Amino acid sequence: MIWSLALQSLRLRPLRTFLTALGIAVAVGSTVIFLSLGEGLRQVFAQEIGGIGPDIQVSYGPFDTTALTAVPALPLRFARELAADGARYGVVRVTPIMLYARGGFSPGSSFLFQGLPPTVDVKDIYFDYEVVQGRGLGQGDAAARVAVVGEQVAERNSVGVGDTLRLNPENSLEIVGVARSGGGLVDNAVLVPLGSLQRAIGIRDRVSFLALDLAEPARAAEVAETLSEAFPKLGFQTQEQVLRVLERGVRVSDVVRLGISAIALIVGAIAVANTVLMSVFERTREFGVIRAVGAKPRFLFGLVLSESVLLSLVGAAFGVVIGRLGIVAVNRIAQDLIGLPVAALTLRLGLFAVAIAFLMGVLSGLLPAARAARIPIAVAMSRE
Repeated sequence: MIWSLALQSLRLRPLRTFLTALGIAVAVGSTVIFLSLGEGLRQVFAQEIGGIGPDIQVSYGPFDTTALTAVPALPLRFARELAADGARYGVVRVTPIMLYARGGFSPGSSFLFQGLPPTVDVKDIYFDYEVVQGRGLGQGDAAARVAVVGEQVAERNSVGVGDTLRLNPENSLEIVGVARSGGGLVDNAVLVPLGSLQRAIGIRDRVSFLALDLAEPARAAEVAETLSEAFPKLGFQTQEQVLRVLERGVRVSDVVRLGISAIALIVGAIAVANTVLMSVFERTREFGVIRAVGAKPRFLFGLVLSESVLLSLVGAAFGVVIGRLGIVAVNRIAQDLIGLPVAALTLRLGLFAVAIAFLMGVLSGLLPAARAARIPIAVAMSRE
């Protein structure tokens, strides 16, 4: 009964109800869009890490998210030492990898170069690797300034086999192939012979990571722990451990995005409180009549609080719709720029948005509801 009365009260003031619900919808919608970036990044990381072939990744010191764009710091001598002692630990292949990010004025002009030994079979590193145009890197490319670009990179920059790609002001690369992989990492990268990339950026004896393939991949965690004791200066991470590090980074960004969204949510809560409080002022005499016929103060308290909660939930429903449309727009832009969706609306996020709106309605309605419950009958009946 109380909910139907609350709904009827909101219907009697359609314009005010609509504008307040719209404000809540915008606040909830912006929250959904911001937090959906975290959900999308989690899905992308899980997909991308699953597309990497090596069983163990080796970093210089503990691995964190800054290592993906940091200056290569892992001495190559460790690659030789691991290769020499690999049989003892069940390591069958050690592959040095160098990452070099070239920034630009727009995402479309930014590139991630990956230096690999030209003798390595890229399929051992990236799942379902395939050259779709031209050729891949070969043994004769050790000193050549050539590159194999990812399919998404080629599409975004309208380049293909035979074109030239600038690595830095002093060095350019001839594109000899276009490739893709199941995980998508190759699609958004530029593969370059390791020696050529080292000479171009002036770092000869260091790389970013080492990729280890094991004879028994199921023992990756055990081998990583053993290697950590034998090589204390290095960090050994399985795919699961890398994903956990990235997850921590996403959680930090979630807190930042939630803090930004909180501003919009507070504004929405103030709008709800103002609307409900104005409604209480306008219905003072009505509330006096209700009290005079026997209604308890707690009934008025529950009625006003129900109006506040109902108003917030209606706004939240529209907010989720607005957020979904915003996610579609964000993903379309991301597909054009990097070839990957970066936002996702999950059930957890939808329920979180509704819970936030419910809490907003309760907190916003407490003061107006308490005021309605405290109105003396005599004062209310004398109000014009």
